[in-house]
Amino acid sequence: MLKNVNPEPFIVEFEEYLKSIDTEPIQVIDWAIPISDYVAIDLSTENAHLDEIDLTSPEECQNYVDNVLGNTKKVAFGGYLEKRGLYAQAERFTINEQRDIHLGVDFWCSAGTQVIVPLDGQIHSFANNSDKGNYGPTIILKHQWGSNFFYTLYGHLSLESLEGIYERREFKKGEALATLGTPDINVNYAPHLHFQIIRDIGDFCGDYPGVCSSEDLSYFRKNCPDPNLLLKVNSGMIDEMHL
Repeated sequence: MLKNVNPEPFIVEFEEYLKSIDTEPIQVIDWAIPISDYVAIDLSTENAHLDEIDLTSPEECQNYVDNVLGNTKKVAFGGYLEKRGLYAQAERFTINEQRDIHLGVDFWCSAGTQVIVPLDGQIHSFANNSDKGNYGPTIILKHQWGSNFFYTLYGHLSLESLEGIYERREFKKGEALATLGTPDINVNYAPHLHFQIIRDIGDFCGDYPGVCSSEDLSYFRKNCPDPNLLLKVNSGMIDEMHL
């Protein structure tokens, strides 16, 4: 469990700030894909449709994502604070405690899809977190909030996304940051973007927990607020599907 960091005095003000940044949806996936082409997806342990599906297999997971997308949608979206069985076979999530609560939002779509910067920021750190169950290529951006800072994490990228970037390189809202990786690069997941907001990143560089245990949930839900406070993707979706 993380200790000696208490974001409590900031959390309400920070969440209100995220809400206030824009009244319209903010995209982190290719501008060519409208929000109306997004559909909600439920990968939680409460989804009975997943009982016979091995989500740890990128092929089975992709088949399920494709089923949710159907013939009309391009991006399957969701996952904040979902309790998932997706991590059951990765040792990194079972050492000392069971970590199975997802702290970001996932955008399940094709490998190679562009990742777009949602806010002005600069590179804080980046790494290829290539151990089983991790993010694979990862970029973390640092953003100004008054006299404070916060961070956004982009996981499961392509290796090419780490080329030519460096710490403190600046990006403007709407610029292309990266592209999504294939399962062999993103550590055996079906292609998707893991997007997470981090209030206090501590000493982490190029990585930050994207999944927590129930024991640590109180801390992490404060330090990693719902990304949809910023993105407002649900408000731009025409319909939702929970297969």
